[in-house]
Amino acid sequence: MISVLVVEDDPVAADAHREYVERVPGFTVVGVVHAGNEAVRFCARDSVDLVLLDFYLPDTHGLAVCQALRAAGSTADVIAVTSARDLAVVRAAVSAGVVQYLLKPFTFASLRDKLERYAQFHDRAARSGEISGQADVDRMLATLRSPDHGSLPKGMSGATLDAISAVLAEATDGLSAAAVATATGVSRVTARRYLEYLADSGLAERRPHYGSVGRPEVRYTPVS
Repeated sequence: MISVLVVEDDPVAADAHREYVERVPGFTVVGVVHAGNEAVRFCARDSVDLVLLDFYLPDTHGLAVCQALRAAGSTADVIAVTSARDLAVVRAAVSAGVVQYLLKPFTFASLRDKLERYAQFHDRAARSGEISGQADVDRMLATLRSPDHGSLPKGMSGATLDAISAVLAEATDGLSAAAVATATGVSRVTARRYLEYLADSGLAERRPHYGSVGRPEVRYTPVS
C-alpha cells in the first residue's frame, strides 16, 4: 500500500481529499494535517510515501514545506493540490521536486488519474537492479504524464484516445490494432494510429507476437 499524508487547511476539503484517496485501490491515508509545520513533523516520525500538499497554508507556503521535507531527509514524493496558477510557482514546484501538479477545483476522476499514474511510477522506482537504457528511463517518467489532449496531432480526438487507453489498460497481455478496433468500434487504421501515438509518448509498449505463420503481429501493452 502507498501511504499518503493529506495536507490541507480547509477541514471540509481535507476530508474530501482523504475520501477520494481511499477510494483508489493501493492507497491508504495515514494522516491528515492542516498546516505546513504539522506536515514536516508528521513525515519525520511516520513513514509516508506520498504527500498531497496544498500550497496556501496558514503558517507557510507549500514550496517551503517541500524544502523543509528535503532538509529533514524525507524521501516522500509530493503531489501539489492547489489553486496556484502563477507560472513562477509552477516552475518553483518543479525545481522543488513536485512530481505532479493538480489544480483546484478538480474531480475525483482527475485525482484518481494522478494517483494511478503515480502508483505505476512508484512500482517501477521501487524495483532493484539497473535500467537497461534510456528508453526505460523515458518510460518510467512517462508514467507520471497524462496524454495531452490539447496538443494531439491533427485529426485525433481526446475522446477516442481515452477510449483506446481504457481498453489497453485492461489488457495486460497486450492487444493488436485489430483487437482494439473491434473493442472500440473504430477502424483498424485509426486504432493503429492512436496506439502508435501512445507508444511514442511512452504510455504503451510495442511487442512482437509470433504466430504460426507469416510476419509477427505487433501487440501493444500498457506501461506498468
